[in-house]
Amino acid sequence: MRSQLQAVLFDLDGTLIDSVADLGRAANAMRVARDLPALPLDVYRPHGGSGARGMLRQAFALQPGQPDYEVFRQEFLDRYEVLMLTSTHVFPEVAVLLESLEASGLPWGIVTNKAERLARPLVAALSLPAPVLIGGDTTPHAKPHPAPLLEAARRLEVAAERCLYVGDDLRDIQAGRAAGMWTAAAAWGYLGDGGDPSTWGADLLLASPAELLKPLGLA
Repeated sequence: MRSQLQAVLFDLDGTLIDSVADLGRAANAMRVARDLPALPLDVYRPHGGSGARGMLRQAFALQPGQPDYEVFRQEFLDRYEVLMLTSTHVFPEVAVLLESLEASGLPWGIVTNKAERLARPLVAALSLPAPVLIGGDTTPHAKPHPAPLLEAARRLEVAAERCLYVGDDLRDIQAGRAAGMWTAAAAWGYLGDGGDPSTWGADLLLASPAELLKPLGLA
């Protein structure tokens, strides 16, 4: 695989960083403000990759298109922006993986559905110096649409078919395949509602970040 790749792209939440505790805290703050009990953070964990949509569904059974959804979504984002660095951290082995990529000269970037105004200060605070960062509002479409991945490849000046996209959600794999990229399922992440990641059709199934080193020829 290494001989065919010229760049590696990563999802953010659930792939590079573990952010679900802070996402859940923001949702719980909204519940408490409405005299509802806070939910255990484990309730939110599988849905961390879905951001506001996933948190509001768990906290209030709210879905996009329902009355008040946009009002609740904006409140969630405002609360999360204040809390997002409380306990969010980089997953173990990610730092070594990224250092190995940089040492090998293989470019990397981040493609997330998190809005840029949240993603940029977050990756800066966590010392994730991605040469390219594409947010959920960078292009007119978010994943699983391939547009964000194609924009990342364009900015890196690499053909899409020479990129590998690593993500922990079925939508990540769908987006990568639609963009014509190699794909890897990050089984250490949140996994969402996609069930067993071995059924997603990814080219690689990884149990940990370090497992990516061997197929990239870095171990």
